[in-house]
Amino acid sequence: MPDLGGYVVKADSEGRPGPFNYGRDHADGANMLAEVLAPHGGVVMWRCFVYNHRQDWRDRTLDRARAAYDHFMPLDGSFADNVLLQIKNGPLDFQVREPVSPLLLGLRHTRAALELQIAQEYTGHQWDTYFLPTAWREVLDLDVAGDGGTDLGQDLAGRSGSAIVAVAGVGRDWNWTGNTFSQANLYGYGRLAWDLHTDPACIARDWAAASFAGDAALHDALVRILLNSREAYENYTAPLGVGFMVTPGSHYGPSVDGYEYSPWGTYHFADRDGVGVDRTPTGSGYTEQYPPALAARYRSLEDCPERLLLFFHHLRYDQVLPHSGVTLIQRIYDTHFQGVEQVRAMRRDWETVREQVPEAIRADVDRRWQVQECNAVEWRDQVCTYFLRHSGIPDAAGRTIFP
Repeated sequence: MPDLGGYVVKADSEGRPGPFNYGRDHADGANMLAEVLAPHGGVVMWRCFVYNHRQDWRDRTLDRARAAYDHFMPLDGSFADNVLLQIKNGPLDFQVREPVSPLLLGLRHTRAALELQIAQEYTGHQWDTYFLPTAWREVLDLDVAGDGGTDLGQDLAGRSGSAIVAVAGVGRDWNWTGNTFSQANLYGYGRLAWDLHTDPACIARDWAAASFAGDAALHDALVRILLNSREAYENYTAPLGVGFMVTPGSHYGPSVDGYEYSPWGTYHFADRDGVGVDRTPTGSGYTEQYPPALAARYRSLEDCPERLLLFFHHLRYDQVLPHSGVTLIQRIYDTHFQGVEQVRAMRRDWETVREQVPEAIRADVDRRWQVQECNAVEWRDQVCTYFLRHSGIPDAAGRTIFP
């Protein structure tokens, strides 16, 4: 098979067999295949999505976020030259917001591939509009040492034999991606593959101009919608990086405690006092997998980016957040109500220019905006009610939350 490039392997992950079944490590497994492929110029893309999916939720010392680094970092330098470790951009699973995987920053003696997700498994299922290049831009712009130096995009480009790969959701829909706006994510990945430092605004504008015949008002509206979509979706779903408040199985729609007592290890630890995961040295110690400057930033309540606070810290509901100056519970209420209003604003933006779009596309997009607004309201009401019931603290703005 002269055009066979090699293999992509998922091993010892989510019930799949792998080297652990034979008392071997992942370097043994990858190198076995690499040896067979080497004479033919083939490569092994070895996925690092390896973690214990049979966790006991009662054991607070377990932390799925640690898994990839704990498994693969000790093996750095043990892999054959034609092996690439394929690493998801975050330590969990393509959440709306999570930090960059520390394994991407730590490996120095092994070829690495950054894995992104074009399919919107946790970001709206290609029903809700979510422009992924804005999230990818943050991943690629992270300074790898935390000192304002080289960013991850530059670092990957400078590593011999590194790569970027993505999982796409292209199907039999007439527009390929279900939601017409999700075409911009497929296009955006292609643009970033050519130039890792492409501006998302430039991607959005070029996609709009290439996809729709219309005047500047149409293209400007489409660009605004795309660039605002990520923040809107994040605001009405899981708050401040906590992640995984989704319906088990489908991962679409809210289920605040859906995974809270499951073996999958994706917990938010909400109780009557607070919410969030302590991943500092007083908790799982996950922060210490990062280079020193980044570790110090994430373990500090004052320096940690607010959008990631609950990923790294368990906070009381009455904790005043250092960046926004409001309590945690009020921040949760505010963002979820804001997210619904942002969806409505994007929908109004669309309605001002929709007549320029062919009827079939217009009708489909109209339908999807209606669904997304309903989704946003359902997310808002379930999440706000959940935290009102847990905290007993009402919304200071007096908005309707169902007790």
